[in-house]
Amino acid sequence: MSPAASLSTVAATLRAAGCVFAEDEAELLVSAARAPEELALMVERRAHGLPLEHVLGWAEFCGLRIDVDPGVFVPRRRTEFLVRQAIGLARGGPAVVVDLCCGSGALGAALATALGTAPTTVSGTVSGTAPGTALGVAVELHAVDIDPAAVRCARRNLAAVGGRVHEGDLYDPLPAGLRGRVGLLVASPPYVPTEAIRLLPAEARVHEPMVALDGGVDGLDVVRRVARTAPRWLAPGGHLLVETSLRQAPGTVETMERAGLAARVADCEELGANVVIGTMPGAPVAGPKV
Repeated sequence: MSPAASLSTVAATLRAAGCVFAEDEAELLVSAARAPEELALMVERRAHGLPLEHVLGWAEFCGLRIDVDPGVFVPRRRTEFLVRQAIGLARGGPAVVVDLCCGSGALGAALATALGTAPTTVSGTVSGTAPGTALGVAVELHAVDIDPAAVRCARRNLAAVGGRVHEGDLYDPLPAGLRGRVGLLVASPPYVPTEAIRLLPAEARVHEPMVALDGGVDGLDVVRRVARTAPRWLAPGGHLLVETSLRQAPGTVETMERAGLAARVADCEELGANVVIGTMPGAPVAGPKV
């Protein structure tokens, strides 16, 4: 079978299985498969509903190829907006960055790459830089997740950028020496209300960990815990950035303000992204200009 015929056959199979972007997915699968048998298995797994990123073993995020193991939350394109917001808030001088609920570590990898001085190798592949110009900032990166599978995956993705990944519940496993030093605290926490889980596409509710999706009755259980404790860790003038939904943004703002942070909402209609940004009172420590 010629490559063109193979591509056409794979696309037809995926289209029949309900894949909206069948042609694009077919190209990725055909290019990734090393043998016809492997391609057949990959197509079968995708047609049975496994997320494309789990079939391929990676996801593209901010220009980086991020390893995504089976059962690990797949980084969403909308979360790239949070990365852009965080880059815009970065200052000169050393930066302490903490990624809570890190999943695959995509957020941390993108930030460390964008804030650093050169393209970064992630999982052995030179993948380019995240959106924006590298700022030449020395980054101390820490990431946390409660899911052991996510931690294993994140450790591979963050090894090349010097990130440390901790297993545990939110702030619990972080080194005590980070308290009061964090300049950028980012989180894409679970924020789907429990009753809405059943409305998610099967790719998410069947193949992604519930701990990465379920945010409690109103979807804000984890968000409240993140915001309530953030002031203990943020440096003066430091920022907390939390991804949330449009409906939950007002509640997230209120939660941050109750914690003592000045809060505002940033949104991107194109990506359907909403980020609430909280800022710690106090003047930031000045660093060298970049």
